[in-house]
Amino acid sequence: MDRSLAVERRLRDVPPHDLPAALRSALSEHFGAEAVELLMADYALTELCQVSTLPYTNEPIPVQSTTPGDAFVAQAATFEHNGSGVTGYLPVSVRGDRLGILAVTLPTEPEPPVWAELERIAEAVAHELLVADRDTDLYTQARRSSRLTLAAEMQWQLLPGRACTRAEFALGGQLEPAYAIYGDCFDWSASAHSLAVTLINGMGDGSEAALLTNLAVNALRNARRAGVQLDAQAELADQALYSHYRGSQHVAALLLQFDLGTGQVDVVDAGSPRLWRLRDGKAERVLFEEQLPLGAFEDTVYAVHQLQALDGDRFVFVSDGVYNAAGPHGDRYGDRELSEAVTATADLPAAHVPGAMLRELSTRRHGGQAEDDAMVVCLDWFGPTPLPDAGTTASMTVPGTSQ
Repeated sequence: MDRSLAVERRLRDVPPHDLPAALRSALSEHFGAEAVELLMADYALTELCQVSTLPYTNEPIPVQSTTPGDAFVAQAATFEHNGSGVTGYLPVSVRGDRLGILAVTLPTEPEPPVWAELERIAEAVAHELLVADRDTDLYTQARRSSRLTLAAEMQWQLLPGRACTRAEFALGGQLEPAYAIYGDCFDWSASAHSLAVTLINGMGDGSEAALLTNLAVNALRNARRAGVQLDAQAELADQALYSHYRGSQHVAALLLQFDLGTGQVDVVDAGSPRLWRLRDGKAERVLFEEQLPLGAFEDTVYAVHQLQALDGDRFVFVSDGVYNAAGPHGDRYGDRELSEAVTATADLPAAHVPGAMLRELSTRRHGGQAEDDAMVVCLDWFGPTPLPDAGTTASMTVPGTSQ
């Protein structure tokens, strides 16, 4: 049997919590590995945490200025030579979502094809981790360099992931402060013909804000999965929120649906999340008709507007925790600063942009405490892919404002 297949079979056959031990045993047997460690990226994407049976007991490895951190950021294998041996740091990622690093120490420098085999095994580990998270807390705990608040626990469980890549697009998102978020959230889902992206900015703070956002996100998912059009999705979520809170609580939302065959985007703007577009090196804010937040009033009717995505466009979505953030002198992080931030991060992959923008925001505060949680989501549109028998998309074309 091919040794890579043998390792992958070993991973599939063990209980979820035994993946690290199975990796060490299998890589030692089939590749002669002297040491194997699984490192998980923490919620803030600033540290790599070793998987162990006791959480918070190992010193995290900074992503910044370390060899394993370089592998994580570049999403490419990096190497450290120590005496006669060598350690390879291999990205553990699945469909663009960066989970961590697999560190493998071999006694001697192998031929390049060996590293290629180990990189494929690291990819297989990523798939196994997604399945394992259903049955064990081990890897979720390993991602934490400190405890999460209850509100943050609720919010992180809502997310679809923090990155996603396909032929037509690449997505990346991040929430801050990662260990104490409470109201902001993003969601996405792709099918053969469309991509739905949802940005939520809930009101309030603490677990009450997280409960509000949980209801909003799940109401929108329920409507989307029922196959109704985008305006109806907003209206059903609006009714769900209003029936529970009677207008005392509401959420601002920006709902988008991309047609993967044409690049046409249907949009419902129901509040404060803002959209910026980078096209041909120029960053500009994209404006829509702003409608009532979800849950503010009973039986609100929403209209769909349209946007045409062109090959090479970048879209950056931000919540009010970003553009209303106050600097040390009380000045707000407004449109000019956002335009500069979108332009300054133009060369970064979509998955890296949210973190870079949020770090710049923290620097602007001189390390001061954030007044509100903040969300940044970046979407790179590569271009439509012709799809056979695409039929009609899930959203109906409604006359609106073209941007």
